[in-house]
Amino acid sequence: MKKIILFADPGIDDSIAIMYALLNPDIQVLAIVSSYGNTSKEQATDNIAYLLKLAGREDIPIIGGTNSPSSGEIPTYYPEIHGQEGLGPIRPPESFSGELTNFSELYKIIKDQEDITIVDVGRNTSLASLHLLGENIVEEIKEFYIMGGAFMVPGNVTPSAEANFYGDPIASQVVIRDLNNLYIVPLNVSNKAIITMDQIRYVQQMSDNPLIEIMDEVMEYYIEAYKKLVPGINGAPLHDVVTLSLMVNPEMGQSIRREVNILTTGIGKGTSIADFRPSSKPAEKNINIFLDLDYSKFVEDFINVMGKADGRPRKILTPD
Repeated sequence: MKKIILFADPGIDDSIAIMYALLNPDIQVLAIVSSYGNTSKEQATDNIAYLLKLAGREDIPIIGGTNSPSSGEIPTYYPEIHGQEGLGPIRPPESFSGELTNFSELYKIIKDQEDITIVDVGRNTSLASLHLLGENIVEEIKEFYIMGGAFMVPGNVTPSAEANFYGDPIASQVVIRDLNNLYIVPLNVSNKAIITMDQIRYVQQMSDNPLIEIMDEVMEYYIEAYKKLVPGINGAPLHDVVTLSLMVNPEMGQSIRREVNILTTGIGKGTSIADFRPSSKPAEKNINIFLDLDYSKFVEDFINVMGKADGRPRKILTPD
């Protein structure tokens, strides 16, 4: 069982990742930190609360994260990809509003629990704040998984930068510089984690869970947005879901241990750099970059987790 604190900014992809975490019998969600990113923090909070209500998991606290990047810049949101409210065409009821727990509650959770994994699939501002404001946080956490970066592949915001690292490169640099037992899931891997509508409909045949019932509308919107970005694509990459999937199934990917730096200013803002030359040495700290993914195993894991019924995981073969 992986006990996790999930940092997110839903966003369609983050929302599917929250669903995956809640439905995976190998994951125990201790808290979800809501921050700006794909949407404002306020909208992200409502989206998280809506998903928790659908799942019957309103016992999970929503922690109030950051509102803007370390630079103080006004955040850029992406309604053309995630919709105005962050869930594509889905809107939480107008009277529905998520309640936030103080950020300081994270330190109590960390103190009271052992072997915690932190998973950050959004901008790294809140995670950097958790580290900078707390004592010995690195020693308290078993491992960190973050979705971010692009190594030797194009970025998705600029020619070289991925959205999470670009959104707050100062925070990302702090996280990578100071944390240990760190696992980075960049676009090299997450771009391969494509889920199609056929696979979503197959999952829906296996489960009547309220979370799964809204997946087709959400994913149809997301896939249509991706078709404009990547002509010819037959689905959409679930960047944040594959981060959680690799956390549970690290053998599903291939990683390399290297030092990483993030450019914080200029034309290269948000660019992630590592030395992959044959003569380069492993990082002194345990910093690992996933560079490859067994796609068929990812799809199988996704379908098995999301398609479980009656609270029991079902072994389901991947559809052709």
